[in-house]
Amino acid sequence: MAPARATEEEAPLAAVDLGSNSFHLVVARLRAGVPEPLDRVRERVRLAAGLDAENRMAGEAVERALGCLRRFRQLLRGVPAERVRAVGTNTFRKAANLPEFLPLLEAALGHPIEVVGGAEEARLIHLGVCHSVDPGPGRHLVLDIGGGSTECILGEGFEARLTASFQMGCVSWSRRFFPGGRLRRRALQEAVAEARLEIEPVARRLRPQGWGRVLGASGTIKACARVLREEGWSPGGIAREGLERLAEALLEADRVEELELRGLREERRPVFAGGLALLLALFRSLGLENLEPAPGALREGLLYDLLGRLGREDVRERTLGAFEERFAVDREQGRRVAGLARELHQGLAPAASAEDRLLLEGAARLHELGLFLSASRHHEHGAYVVRHADMPGFSRGEQEALAVLLRNARRSLDPRPLETLPERERDAAWARILALRLAVRLARSRSEESLPPRLALRREDRTLRLELPATWLADHPLTRADLEHEARRLRPHRWRLIVETV
Repeated sequence: MAPARATEEEAPLAAVDLGSNSFHLVVARLRAGVPEPLDRVRERVRLAAGLDAENRMAGEAVERALGCLRRFRQLLRGVPAERVRAVGTNTFRKAANLPEFLPLLEAALGHPIEVVGGAEEARLIHLGVCHSVDPGPGRHLVLDIGGGSTECILGEGFEARLTASFQMGCVSWSRRFFPGGRLRRRALQEAVAEARLEIEPVARRLRPQGWGRVLGASGTIKACARVLREEGWSPGGIAREGLERLAEALLEADRVEELELRGLREERRPVFAGGLALLLALFRSLGLENLEPAPGALREGLLYDLLGRLGREDVRERTLGAFEERFAVDREQGRRVAGLARELHQGLAPAASAEDRLLLEGAARLHELGLFLSASRHHEHGAYVVRHADMPGFSRGEQEALAVLLRNARRSLDPRPLETLPERERDAAWARILALRLAVRLARSRSEESLPPRLALRREDRTLRLELPATWLADHPLTRADLEHEARRLRPHRWRLIVETV
């Protein structure tokens, strides 16, 4: 007898946080709608240490990452694929040769890896922190010092109101200012000063708004809190006076190997000085007196964000709505195009994934976003906006896919971004583009009454057969001409469009 299928509450879910210093895996189950961890694994991979002067990733760091992800894969075998999310952060963003080594990492893990931008990383961190500690009423501040980047978030409730991501982390700052583990007062002063130059423009925006509690996530903040507690310099969390005393104690040693600080773990030593310098800079620039370490972080935020997607409370839906409002998009026209695009896409890719369908829906709704800037070449303007804007909930890859769709929604085709994709992904991208282009043409009259009463699209290799009612097509000569023009546009790209009447 086949085993009973797990219920939604019983099926596990997992978050994989691929940081610049450490990789984390959390496998959880739902209990009363809340993720309850079943297993946690953390490995110090030091991925950022594998970047060379040209930001190319190679050597032992990649091998460490591959080995770690193969071990993670074992724990993910019992987790349904749709209930796993893996994200890469700053080092993935910086790596110039990401297209070369990312497929290797995905194969080792057995799941796709999303590379998230700094603002999205900050949002997920904030979500994890606020689900682990009640931040209380009013505004609060969340800080996170990672291996390659530092995030600062001003939040209210579970909403991140202002996010900032700085390209500096405990690994990069330790390598830059404390090479070989050498500790010098001037190096610490320079590390703090350089960090403050980066932080100060954001601090000027934050300080007038004010906040209540200050919460911190990440290994650096937890390590500093542990040392301060065990040394008796700051019994509750991190106090400014204790942090300044810790900085002086750091300089009593010539090298990190010689540090004699209670609570400082061996694995944290190589990056402790850089992390401490960044924390000092945050305290001084933001005028902080106290900080409370929080147990939650990016991986917990991933779990809750995943729950939102599974429960149809996807933050990406809110983002699309916000963009429609911000750029005065014609929502009715977007809805008409989206409805046609869904129907056409079903004929091209009947087994499309939920992510495929979401990208097509999002592009259909935003395909006229660029009109806010200029009617001329508005498809290109829209593509630029979604490629470079902060879009909460969307990974960098998803934003790029949306940008490609918007760029190819009308006029000439530019499929060059598709050329580097694996064949299966390239085919899926073409299906989205073709469905959107045809939907835009069929909805050109911008009214419900002018839409075809029925239609069907079939694909035979590179041939598309579009069926439309003969009387409807005869009543819409402009659409007929549009479709003939579209067939000519597709021909150089080895697609053949045939319109058949029924």
